[in-house]
Amino acid sequence: MYKVYILQSLKDKKTYTGYTSNLENRLVYHNSGRVKATKYRRPLKVLFAEDFNTAKEAKSRELWWKSKSGRIKLKEFFKNSE
Repeated sequence: MYKVYILQSLKDKKTYTGYTSNLENRLVYHNSGRVKATKYRRPLKVLFAEDFNTAKEAKSRELWWKSKSGRIKLKEFFKNSE
C-alpha cells in the first residue's frame, strides 16, 4: 500500500507533495531535517493523504498534485478549510 501525502510547513505555510509506503516514518524524516527539500521549513504537518495499491498509481497522483490542475485544487482546499 502506498500513500500520496501533502505536508504543510508550520513555519511558512508552503506545501510539499510526495509518496511513500510508510507515511509515519517519512514524516519523521521530514521533521528531523533529513529531507533536503523541507529541511528549512520545519515543522511540518500532514494536510492529507490518499491510499493507492501500487507505486505507479501513487507516483501518477503525486505528479498530478504537482501539476497546474493539482495546485488549483490544493488552493481550493485551503480556501474551503479557512
